[in-house]
Amino acid sequence: MKAPRHENAHDEIEPSAVTLPHTPVEDLLGVLTGTFLAAFGLHLLHTAEAVTGGTAGLALLVTYATPLPFAIVYALVNVPFFALAAWKKGWIFTAKSIAAVALVSGFAEMHARLLPLPEIGLAYAAIAGNLLAGVGLLILFRHGASLGGFNVLALIAQERLGLRAGYVQMGLDTAVVIAALAVVPVGNVALSAVGAVVLNIVLAFNHRPGRYRA
Repeated sequence: MKAPRHENAHDEIEPSAVTLPHTPVEDLLGVLTGTFLAAFGLHLLHTAEAVTGGTAGLALLVTYATPLPFAIVYALVNVPFFALAAWKKGWIFTAKSIAAVALVSGFAEMHARLLPLPEIGLAYAAIAGNLLAGVGLLILFRHGASLGGFNVLALIAQERLGLRAGYVQMGLDTAVVIAALAVVPVGNVALSAVGAVVLNIVLAFNHRPGRYRA
């Protein structure tokens, strides 16, 4: 006579494989939170004349070299990548990303007006600014949005080629940080490079295919 089968502890506690999508309200709150944090990180970087990767880094470099405001430059730099997002990721993702870029531009202006920082340590700004931006990006990724630019390329590479978004972003960001040598002092670039690594470590360790089910 065959002994009755007993469910093991793993069977009893194994979570459901069903993916529960975010509700529209959760997506809205997630996008607002992610853009607020990313904009605050960029505010710290801008105050200390540090740089970061991606189109945000490109926009910062332009603002250091010209009198153009960050909000306008950041929006313009992202326009070509929105076309790529619409082609490869669909209009919902693209619409969320356009809204996210607009919110970051608005929040960055708000931070500059409501929290002026006449002086801030470069090392602190480079690390804290990139850390905040990385957490903000992670939140946006998990709510089906991005900040445009290199984020779109990184997500497409992860979904189509199986490459981790954080590592793809790191390679692209490195090129931007190197380009900063033409605009800001070497010391600023060196600390900014450390900060950019921090940002991409946040993404590489926390945004992997199959890890997040919501």
